Amino acid sequence: MPEGQFQLAVIVGSVREGRFAPVVANWFLGQVERRGDVVVDVLDLADFTDHGMPRDGSGFTERIGAADAYVVIVPEYNHGYPGPLKTAIDTVRVEWRAKPVGFVTYGGVSGGLRAAEQLRQVFAELHAVTVRETVSFHQARTRFDSEGEPIEPGAVELAAKVLLDQLAWWAFTLRAGRDARPYGD
Repeated sequence: MPEGQFQLAVIVGSVREGRFAPVVANWFLGQVERRGDVVVDVLDLADFTDHGMPRDGSGFTERIGAADAYVVIVPEYNHGYPGPLKTAIDTVRVEWRAKPVGFVTYGGVSGGLRAAEQLRQVFAELHAVTVRETVSFHQARTRFDSEGEPIEPGAVELAAKVLLDQLAWWAFTLRAGRDARPYGD
C-alpha cells in the first residue's frame, strides 16, 4: 500500500433481485473517489454468493483480510440487515480484527439505522471498531434522482466526508498498531 493511503473494502450487503443497493453504492463510490488517501475494493455480495453462502474460491476472505477498513452498504429489511450479509460476515473471522467499519444505510422510515445498530454488535464480537458517523438514506428511493444522485446532496455528502475522515484516522492508527504489535485473541 502506498504511503499515505489505506485500502477500503466497500461491501454491498444486499443480494435481492431489484435491490436499490447499486444506486447507493455508486453514489458512495463517487464520494470515495474525491479523496486521494483511499484505494477502494468493491465486494458486492451478489457477485460472491450463491443463496447467501460465499462461493468457494471467491477470494472474499482474502480481500477482507487485505483491507485496512470497511464500509458496509446495508439496507434495512424487516427491522434488520440481510441474512446473506450475516453469513458473509461470519465466514470471515480474524481478518476483521482491529480494523474500522463504517456504515452507509438505506431503507424506509428509519433509513436503515436499525440494521447498522445490530451490525455494530456483530462487529464488536469480531473485535472490529465501528465508527460513529453513519450515512443514512430515509425513504431511499425518493432521495435520488433518475441519474442516481441525491436530490438534496449537502447533508449526505458532508456525512460521507466525516465517515471517511473517521475511517481514515482509524485505518492508519490501527494499521500502525497492528504493525507494531500484532492483535491477539
